[in-house]
Amino acid sequence: MNAQMVLTLGREALLMMLMVSSPVLGVMLVVGLLVSLFQAVTQINEATLSFVPKLVAAIAVFAVAGPWMLSMLVEYLRRTIESIPAMVA
Repeated sequence: MNAQMVLTLGREALLMMLMVSSPVLGVMLVVGLLVSLFQAVTQINEATLSFVPKLVAAIAVFAVAGPWMLSMLVEYLRRTIESIPAMVA
């Protein structure tokens, strides 16, 4: 195992983390922005008002994109585990 293999594994891991987390983070960003805009317009400063919609949105995203996220992670793990013998030799 040389330095190039380690860097490639690290790059692939970071890219996979970015791909899997981007749907949830994107939706949470939009929902947080909309809730903050609503709070600014109505001048309602309630902490739970910003928490509950984000939680509901995260659950909805996991329900919709969860199977895709899981298949991406399983495929990445399968490729990584199958490449262990080539790395050791």
